[in-house]
Amino acid sequence: MVYSMAQTEKKGGLLRKSSASKKPLKEKVVLMYDEIFTTEDPSKCNPRFWEELFLMKVNLEYLEGKLEALDGEELMKIKDNINCLFQHCIQALGEEHPIRVVNALQTLCALIRGVHQKNKSTSGFDIINMLVGFDKAELCMKNLMESLDSLLCAEGSESLKSLCLKLLLCLVTVTDNISQNTILEYVMINSIFEAILQILSSPLSRREHGYDAVVLLALLVNYRKYESVNPYIVKLSIVDDEATLNGMGLVIAQALSEYNRQYKDKEEEHQTGFFSALTNMVGSMFIADADEKISVQTNEAILLALYEAVHLNRNFITVLAQSHPEMGLMTTPTSPIPMTPVTPLGTTPPSSDVISSAELPLDADVQTSNLLITFLKYSSIVMQDTKDEHRLHSGKLCLIILTCIAEDQYANAFLHDDNMNFRVNLHRMPMRHRKKAADKNLPCRPLVCAVLDLMVEFIVTHMMKEFPMDLYVRCIQIVHKLLCYQKKCRVRLHYTWRELWSALINLLKFLMSNETVLLAKHNIFTLALMVVNLFNMFITYGDTFLPTPSSYDELYYEIIRMHQNFDNLYSMVLRLSTNAGQWKEPASKVTHALVNIRAIINHFNPKIESYAAVNHISQLSEDQVLEVVRSNYDTLTLKLQDGLDQYERYSEQHKEAAFFKELVRSISINVRKNLAFNTLSQELLLKEFSTIS
Repeated sequence: MVYSMAQTEKKGGLLRKSSASKKPLKEKVVLMYDEIFTTEDPSKCNPRFWEELFLMKVNLEYLEGKLEALDGEELMKIKDNINCLFQHCIQALGEEHPIRVVNALQTLCALIRGVHQKNKSTSGFDIINMLVGFDKAELCMKNLMESLDSLLCAEGSESLKSLCLKLLLCLVTVTDNISQNTILEYVMINSIFEAILQILSSPLSRREHGYDAVVLLALLVNYRKYESVNPYIVKLSIVDDEATLNGMGLVIAQALSEYNRQYKDKEEEHQTGFFSALTNMVGSMFIADADEKISVQTNEAILLALYEAVHLNRNFITVLAQSHPEMGLMTTPTSPIPMTPVTPLGTTPPSSDVISSAELPLDADVQTSNLLITFLKYSSIVMQDTKDEHRLHSGKLCLIILTCIAEDQYANAFLHDDNMNFRVNLHRMPMRHRKKAADKNLPCRPLVCAVLDLMVEFIVTHMMKEFPMDLYVRCIQIVHKLLCYQKKCRVRLHYTWRELWSALINLLKFLMSNETVLLAKHNIFTLALMVVNLFNMFITYGDTFLPTPSSYDELYYEIIRMHQNFDNLYSMVLRLSTNAGQWKEPASKVTHALVNIRAIINHFNPKIESYAAVNHISQLSEDQVLEVVRSNYDTLTLKLQDGLDQYERYSEQHKEAAFFKELVRSISINVRKNLAFNTLSQELLLKEFSTIS
């Protein structure tokens, strides 16, 4: 029944010879669909009706359009035939002929989407009734899930597996809010979790289907995650098979590094293009505006998968540090790449394979990378521009993932490991007052240095009118958690702490300069308190984790050098804490927190002035100030502050539920949009199965 369509035009189920101008003929499959859309049982006149139907190439567009065109009453009249079609589709999934299976899978996609489109306002139960009928729903859905499970786990065709995953993604994303999609109750009861894991643990199936499998898992984990026991959450949290976890990590790393590569290509194209010539002519006037044009669609779905893995599964933390060659530098094996339509990155799997370390020997000349480095680079790109809503969501999710990592004892152990040094080339936002850093001069350092660099970079580059307060708070919390680990484990990290101190002081300066504008929208004292307490942490415990005694001296030097900012902050919080306004309490907390910083300034400043007067020096050098500091520590009195090394652990359900609900909704819409007809009606499938045995 498979025939060539080369000389025909096909639209809305009509066939028309290109040369002829006769009345258009309807495709046979369309005539058969029309019979289903009557109140009669189509198999009455033709007992082989259902058998023949699944040998016909599916016309998705016509079938879905026909379902959408009916109103609720008309749809109820043909409910029996719709139920019958659904059941026959499920039966056909057990057939030996792959063509029937392909056509049944595609017909199910059209049915599920068509009935949902028509019934957006009705409840999930009505949709289940419309598709399968209440009385048969449980058994039908059990059979459907078991068939899909068998097809995904079988040795058979990769194209069939691909279509099964597309059907499952179609099933999961038909509603914007997946928690309102009652059909998913059956996907919970009849779990396909093991089938997803099997795909991720095998290099071949991972190459073909890893992306869809990971996105599907991330969505299933988010079904009613706060209201009931979701088996996918339970199972994901206890996976300990190394091959599976590494497979998942490699799929995520590949998708993120593909994004990084696309961004880099666009950036290079941009720099050699028109704007480059323009900025050369008129200096760097346009650099900020020019750079905003570099935009690659963010990939929240893959980021959500990374978050769920890091947040739910302690064993996944080890995967973050698994070394593999830098993905941009490696050559992939020549294997047939599935032909997929070109769509934006946030939606389709990257075409080239991820190579696990077992599949490719490490070359001493090739820079090794790992999932964490790829993720940090990705974060450094999406966190640059928070004006765009998708990037703001992506940036927030990146910081949430880093928060979970910064709280994990094992993650901290490898972040701070002196034997695991990497060169991490983060993206830096072009700014008029600083030169572009040369990539080649990057030192090899423990990975925590790259995390701190990323936080410093964010702090320095986002002081603007549309102030991303929430992201700043998360940023400072991440730094604090890392310092708590260093203090607890007495890790002396060789890091350029001065850059962090300078960024924090500039942040306080920005908060004070924009007090009126910012206070209209935010409680800036929460953030100011966190920043001041970071300094208190360095002052109180710095001698246990700063790399050298001179680093501790430099801390005092920075506080004294920038004392005007701390004085101004003190005046501001004192003014607001003595008024009876809404900021009285939060401002007074900052006043109390400044006690040691003020003690340092008030203790050393007179000593420095007296040293300058005695030695007749109008301006002291840094070394001279440091000399005064070192010789006057013994007379300095500081107060012991409690709780500086304590923090509240991250909790998704209490603090972030609304954010994840909105994020999952936008991912669901995006995935559904990109499960377009062209990705479902794959000519490849029919070519692969064109010979029916």
